[in-house]
Amino acid sequence: MKRERLLVVGNGMAGIRAVEEILARAKDRYDITVFGAEPRPSYSRLMLSPVLAGEKSFEDIVTHDRAWYAENGVELYSGTAVSGIHADARILVTDDGRSFAYDKLVLATGSNPVMLPVAGTDLAGVATFRDAGDVEKMLKAAKNGKRAVVIGGGLLGLEAACGLKQRGMQVSVVHLMADLMERQLDREASRLLRREIESRHIDVLCGAETEALLGERRVHAVKLKDGRELAADLVVMAVGIRPNADLAKSAGLAVNRGVIVDDQMKTSDPNIFAVGECVEHNGMCHGLVAPLYDMAAVLGQVLAGDKSAYRAVATATRLKVSGIDLFSAGNFSGGADCEDIVLRDPGRSTYRRLILRDDRLAGAVLYGDASDGGFFFDLIQSGADISALRDILIFGRALCEAA
Repeated sequence: MKRERLLVVGNGMAGIRAVEEILARAKDRYDITVFGAEPRPSYSRLMLSPVLAGEKSFEDIVTHDRAWYAENGVELYSGTAVSGIHADARILVTDDGRSFAYDKLVLATGSNPVMLPVAGTDLAGVATFRDAGDVEKMLKAAKNGKRAVVIGGGLLGLEAACGLKQRGMQVSVVHLMADLMERQLDREASRLLRREIESRHIDVLCGAETEALLGERRVHAVKLKDGRELAADLVVMAVGIRPNADLAKSAGLAVNRGVIVDDQMKTSDPNIFAVGECVEHNGMCHGLVAPLYDMAAVLGQVLAGDKSAYRAVATATRLKVSGIDLFSAGNFSGGADCEDIVLRDPGRSTYRRLILRDDRLAGAVLYGDASDGGFFFDLIQSGADISALRDILIFGRALCEAA
């Protein structure tokens, strides 16, 4: 049987996972070609922070070297961006003018970092934190400059700040909201996190809004709305991401915030599928690894000819911010119909908060020791009655299972 031609646009974690899933289920069905805009084989973006901090080299975080592509019969065009798709003719065009025909096409174009709409973002010395090229840019700046300002107090911003501090820079974090990582942590956990970050001699400015980046050709300061100016040889913008749906939109596919897909990861064109951070499914876009891998598994089954459907499920956030263990899942905001169980141990810098509703675990936040995160997450997902464990639940799996 003649093989179908399958093209994959995107060589990141979602795209390459999709290829793995397809190979596992239908290895002889497709001739697969992967296009990656970066001039590198696939690597783990999750491990860029240790590279920035000097704990790992780029070679340490490569997940699929060039030999892997050859061994699996996958053709790789790295350093090759895709400039257009002619969906009616089923033709893909690269930025160097080459054309490739396809039977099926997978878009795994990921996301783009958000740049604040302020003056000065085009100055030299302004970086984002999304890929290996960004890390190289920051490392070069760390060699030549002394002062860094990181705009954004989420996970990536704090990782950038800690990494640059380890590289010897004086670092300030500017965060618009009143609490660090407010989307993942409650106020108490955020307070503990801020104390830990500041103990590393990193300045933290919460409730601070950026007005402009100052400089002529190269950035030299960040101006805040309250008039303060922070000297900077490097500014790292880490204020969020948005789905990269430009290629899909130009091809005439249905796009909202992201590329709209159905339960089979199919776009509005029956021959084009999408997976990863570029996707919008049932009005939701995802940035965590777990749902992206679930999408890839569904796509592999569908392209192998099997029935499958993607269903978004509640996800847990298990994070390590430069050695600080954090976990959150479910509803950690609480409410009038909820009750909290809280355990604080200042001596160990640990904090646990469980949110209960109708004798079920509705949410959990762990700081400093997240070893029981999986146990609590299973209880949240299952909706199990925990009334019999009410008095010991906060102490975690070991005591509960022994009871």
